[in-house]
Amino acid sequence: MLTAFQNFLYNCALSFDLPILNWIQANLQSGFMDKFMPFITIFGDAGIFWMVISALLVVFPKTRKTGLGMAFAMMIGLVVCNMTLKPLVARIRPYDLQLEQFGVTIQLLSGAMHDFSFPSGHTIASFEAAVVLLKNSKKMGIPAMILAVLISFSRLYLYVHYPTDVLASIILGTLFALIGDAIAAKVAPKLPSGKKGKFQA
Repeated sequence: MLTAFQNFLYNCALSFDLPILNWIQANLQSGFMDKFMPFITIFGDAGIFWMVISALLVVFPKTRKTGLGMAFAMMIGLVVCNMTLKPLVARIRPYDLQLEQFGVTIQLLSGAMHDFSFPSGHTIASFEAAVVLLKNSKKMGIPAMILAVLISFSRLYLYVHYPTDVLASIILGTLFALIGDAIAAKVAPKLPSGKKGKFQA
């Protein structure tokens, strides 16, 4: 079953993924994007940006459930995706596939990655966080979702992930966000809230 899935991803890479990545390179590449995309992708590095936001939200009782939801979602994503799916599926990066199959060297803007491609950790972490934020607060969620989409697209622009990596990661990230938020809804009310402040309802 795993081999069949790996073969499916390989066929997708040749017939669907690489043509899209090559189209992006041929039609959307520019001096501005070459600087903007490496900058944007930093916000998804190891999920640190989202972890910091989660930690800050947990501090305040009013936003604690949201912060916990983000934290639970990202923990699930770390175990299921980074620790399990990546080494299990072992999908090589698109620039490595280009070199192995076609002898084409892709000039990377962000440097070569040293792990496997499926799924996209940047995308999963971003959507886990953004979906939880959107579910609990549109004011925070809408900007977070825009950033999550930009981070996801940056992985394609930088040629370090396949479109199918990103699509699967959006689905998984959304699923883990809903699970994490549901867990937080049960855990948060049991935690001590402390004394209410002067301006806290």
